[in-house]
Amino acid sequence: MTSPVVRARIAPRWRPVEAAPASDVAALSSALHLPPLVAQLLITRGYGDLEAARTYLRPRMEHLHDPALFLGMSEAVERLARAIANGETVLVHGDYDVDGICSSTIMVKVIRYLGGRAVPFLPHRMTDGYDLSDAGVEAAVREGARLVLTCDCGTSAHQAIERLAALGIDTIVSDHHLPSRPVPACVAVLNPRQPGCAYPDKDLCAAGVAFKLSLALVRALGGNENIVLRHLDLVALATVADVAPLRGENRTFVRYGLRMMAETSHVGLRALIEAAGLASSALTAGRIGFVLAPRLNAAGRVGSAMRGVELLLSSDVEQCNRIARELEELNRTRQEIDRETLAQARRMAEGLDLDAVYGVVLGREGWHPGVIGIVASRLVEDLARPVMLVAVDGGVGKGSGRSTSRFDLHAGLTACADLLVRYGGHKAAAGITIEPARLAAFAERFNAVARERLTPDDLVPELRIDLQLSTAEVTDDLERLLRHFEPFGIGNPAPVLAVAAGRMLGAPRTVGQNGLKFRLAAPGGSLEALGWGMSDRVGEFADGDLVDVAFKLERDAWQGESRLVARVLDVRHGG
Repeated sequence: MTSPVVRARIAPRWRPVEAAPASDVAALSSALHLPPLVAQLLITRGYGDLEAARTYLRPRMEHLHDPALFLGMSEAVERLARAIANGETVLVHGDYDVDGICSSTIMVKVIRYLGGRAVPFLPHRMTDGYDLSDAGVEAAVREGARLVLTCDCGTSAHQAIERLAALGIDTIVSDHHLPSRPVPACVAVLNPRQPGCAYPDKDLCAAGVAFKLSLALVRALGGNENIVLRHLDLVALATVADVAPLRGENRTFVRYGLRMMAETSHVGLRALIEAAGLASSALTAGRIGFVLAPRLNAAGRVGSAMRGVELLLSSDVEQCNRIARELEELNRTRQEIDRETLAQARRMAEGLDLDAVYGVVLGREGWHPGVIGIVASRLVEDLARPVMLVAVDGGVGKGSGRSTSRFDLHAGLTACADLLVRYGGHKAAAGITIEPARLAAFAERFNAVARERLTPDDLVPELRIDLQLSTAEVTDDLERLLRHFEPFGIGNPAPVLAVAAGRMLGAPRTVGQNGLKFRLAAPGGSLEALGWGMSDRVGEFADGDLVDVAFKLERDAWQGESRLVARVLDVRHGG
């Protein structure tokens, strides 16, 4: 039996978080002078200890770990210091996404500040492929580099590093991707995820690693640490864009980096913010992830990522504005390709038997490899199971995948390694290179692995409810208090609130292309509720219906007016 088309709604299972003991809530509430609701939320998020709660609510730079804890840090600093002292050219080789662009920019700027000669190089997605490869080796030779420093890549680049060594060129790898085999032999590998690395925070993105390396290098050479701290806005941008968990050091980076971003000293970043229409908006992690980052990402997806580095390195206002406008156009092109690819992928997935397919692999000639990761994310939302999409071009398949919280994508690909040319990534996102002839065998194996590791229950979307409350408790004061939990993202999601048996005031209506809008009765007035992607449910409810609503509480500014809005995640008949 074939399952319904993939756009059919899979109703999420609501999972209320178990309430903390009343005595614990009262004690924390009293110690921190916070309302019980906020203390409850802190405890259920794992911050019941008084000091842990204080650190979470007020992360500080002095809480960051010593860069020296990285395996290989002393060797990396010594070699870079020697290169700077001897006037050697350092090729800074990045990846073509936001994290690669930002980490490369940070290292180039810091090395140049210290008097060194740093030349950036980012591969072109369509012609050079992923990671440090022959294109990077040739760039190093062309620039006369004696040292290559990778940013956001290199952990799996054994052949290229061996080729560089044969040419008398040293390599330092700075990366954060999970190693799929022993790390390459080179001067140093800075990767908190590599075996034997004692660095406490394993969740850093590449820009976070670059920040740590820069700090250690500046300290070793007696430079001004403020030069490194000025780059926290780029670290924050990369951390959010790379969907790194917003806990531990990442939370500190993003908290401070967002503040700096509002008055950034980077002319190119300011131009990008203005071109994206965010100059007069509060810069939240959400706006960075959904508005700003895609524009910088567009350079590497459908153009050349080097334009992104040129933007962030430049101090010429006219040049920066010109490049920012280019990225706006590239992003519009990327969005058009996204829409067409998503429509094609959804049509291909309509025939899947979702009772049998737990891990989805779809491949097609003509897909743009720069957008399939974004499309895979949308399909995961549709299907509630891991998805790999493969763009086939001649004799090469380039794939990108996304997963749910229940399936470790990197581990799943490891079980398919013999069918792949190469692979790399994380639990939630990964990329592959595959021979097209092996695509069918890979699809079969990937599904078999997913069926072994997932249960039918894992394929039902789950909606965690952090707090259950009445409409009377949904106030401006609550929204202000919840801001202390920012920045929100993976690893620190915005609290999900739920109101049971709320009464609809008037019939719901559609807004925009796919929004559902309605009002809930509240003491002394009403609460506006808006759910994007829910317009097809407008006929399910009517004026006066009692409904249960799960939502995130936000403040929305429109035409000079600020109001509370419940951003609806799910609504169902209640009472």
